[in-house]
Amino acid sequence: MTTIPTNLQAVRNRIAAACTNSGRPADAVQLLAVSKTWPLASVLEAAGCGQRAFGENYVQEGVEKVAALAGLNPALSLEWHFIGPLQSNKTRLVAENFSWVQSVDRLKIAERLAAQRPLDLPPLQVCIQVNVSGEATKSGCAPAELPVLAQRVAALPGLCLRGLMAIPEPTEDVDLQLQRFCQVRLLFDGLKRNGLAVDTLSMGMSHDLEAAIQAGATMVRVGTAIFGARE
Repeated sequence: MTTIPTNLQAVRNRIAAACTNSGRPADAVQLLAVSKTWPLASVLEAAGCGQRAFGENYVQEGVEKVAALAGLNPALSLEWHFIGPLQSNKTRLVAENFSWVQSVDRLKIAERLAAQRPLDLPPLQVCIQVNVSGEATKSGCAPAELPVLAQRVAALPGLCLRGLMAIPEPTEDVDLQLQRFCQVRLLFDGLKRNGLAVDTLSMGMSHDLEAAIQAGATMVRVGTAIFGARE
């Protein structure tokens, strides 16, 4: 029976191998453990293996975990990323409890996060989610809208624009995986050419992290390969 420590090490090995195969340093890619729907015990088990960055998709569940783990072990310094679709009426909870928001897809959400970020906290680190596969059911701004949105988000107080996040359509076609991730990389490079100091390209999950790393991902978001399949 596999365990979280075994799974976590296997994912780290995959990341290191993908970096080597792409001619990149082994520490070029950060692992974000996606802990949505998993209990506190699972997060603590992963944290016990040195994992510090965790991603949550659901606001209430994420806020409860942040508070509970801070109460259980105040010295355990975890970095919490909100990575799910974000509605306007939930922005305050996210602004007050998370360190990162990777799913900003429109200016209204960014403006609310900026206004609601407590002054005694560091700037909220944000990524803009971009929809490169054009799926109507998926969040993310259209590539054509990205340059203007990025400039306006970068100018907001209380936020620090770090880069892009993407969730292309799931496919076993490795060539298509790479094509989509390369599209995101080109958009990311375009932001740099436009003078934005972005450094984070969050793309790639359990089934396609190798292609994402080949295309230049600096962060991969992995849940199933660490915690197991969800019921």
